[in-house]
Amino acid sequence: MSSNSLNKTSKFLSLVLRHKPEVINLTLDKQGWASVAELIEKAQPQLVLTFESIQHLVTTNDKQRFSLSADKRYIRANQGHSIQVDLQLQPTEPPTVLYHGSATRFLASIKQGGLVPKQRQYVHLSSDIKTATAVGKRYGKPVIIEVAATNMYQQGFEFFLSENGVWLTAQVPVDFLSVCD
Repeated sequence: MSSNSLNKTSKFLSLVLRHKPEVINLTLDKQGWASVAELIEKAQPQLVLTFESIQHLVTTNDKQRFSLSADKRYIRANQGHSIQVDLQLQPTEPPTVLYHGSATRFLASIKQGGLVPKQRQYVHLSSDIKTATAVGKRYGKPVIIEVAATNMYQQGFEFFLSENGVWLTAQVPVDFLSVCD
C-alpha cells in the first residue's frame, strides 16, 4: 500500500470513525466500534477497502489512531472523536506535567479560557514536548503549553490514557497552564 493510499485511507477512517459515520451510513456502537465488513461494504464507491488494507493501516499507522477488536471483526478510533462515544477508559493518574501543542494565533484565547475540547470529546495532551510541537505545527507557528497535570488530578480532574498514548481530559483551566519558552 503506497503512502498516498495509506494517508487517504487514514483520513477516510478518521472521518467515519471519529466524526461523521453518517456520511456512509455506518453504524457505531456506544463504544465507537464498527463492523469491519459493514465498513468495507459502505465505503464503496468512495474508497475500496479490504480487510488486509485496513489491518495494514491499523498496524502501521504512526499515530496508532485505530484498533481492531481481538477477533478482528470490529474497528474503532482510539481517540479524537467529535461524536459521543464511551471508549471505556479508566481514570488514570497522569505524570507531573503534560503538554499541549497549539498555534500562536490561538494563545490569547487559551490564556483567557484555558484548554477546551471545542468540537472534540476531550482535550488532547502529550507526555513529551516533541509530540506537542508536531501537533502545534499542524495549525501554524507552534506554541507549547505545559499543563500542571498532577495538580489538576489532586484537585479532582480526571485524566484518561488512550490506547495510542494520548492523554485526555475534559478541560484545562487557565490556572494549570504555563507557556513553554
